Amino acid sequence: MKKFQLTVTTREGTGRSASRRLRKAEKIPAILYGKHTKPETLAVNAPEFVKLLKEIAGRAALIELKRDAGATALSFLQEVQRDPITDRYLHVDLQEVKENEKMIISVLVRVTGEAYGVKTEGGVLDTQTKRLRIRTLPKDLPDFIEVSVTELKMGEAIHVSDIKAPAGVELLDDASQTVVLCVAPPEEEVVAAATPAAGEGAPAAAGAEGAAAPAAGAAPAAGAAAPAKGDAKAAAPAAGAKPAAPAKK
Repeated sequence: MKKFQLTVTTREGTGRSASRRLRKAEKIPAILYGKHTKPETLAVNAPEFVKLLKEIAGRAALIELKRDAGATALSFLQEVQRDPITDRYLHVDLQEVKENEKMIISVLVRVTGEAYGVKTEGGVLDTQTKRLRIRTLPKDLPDFIEVSVTELKMGEAIHVSDIKAPAGVELLDDASQTVVLCVAPPEEEVVAAATPAAGEGAPAAAGAEGAAAPAAGAAPAAGAAAPAKGDAKAAAPAAGAKPAAPAKK
């Protein structure tokens, strides 16, 4: 099992003000929990920690802490807190372990192979459990818990009880817990656009403002009211028509 290294320093002062000062100095507040020792407040260099996370790349990893004073300590990342807006690292929790003592740690699930139900039956994979809790000695810690889905058919699932744990590793989650299943793809709902029946005209727009204007030159319908006197928008006489004679006084 590869070990990574991280330099830590003793942190003086606790609370929000002290933590803010650390972050301004490009350091991250941290705490080391031990099974046989009291929690120890620490600080880690932010750029070094970011580099470490890139090297680990999601694997379960043992980290050797190099103190500014005192002996080194073996640990793993218990929790990393980040600002939801700036994505800046806010706090790091480390768990100390001993070489000769078993530890409990959460390890990522890695799906391997191409499922029969995906390749042949058009299904899709649904990974319901992203991490599994295990108990193991530090020397037996696996990078991931690999789950082969090659034989998985449509409608079938892989449970914790179906996974073969690596040598020296004990799976702690419920045996009936679903890890991966192969399901039918979601149906796409298709809504056809409504079209008018054959012979039907387009519906008239509702309301007086949307009423269709009469065709150019069309005479008003019989019985239709003449434009009101003085109406600036009264219709002009048709082209070529003689104006009406003025009424005799």
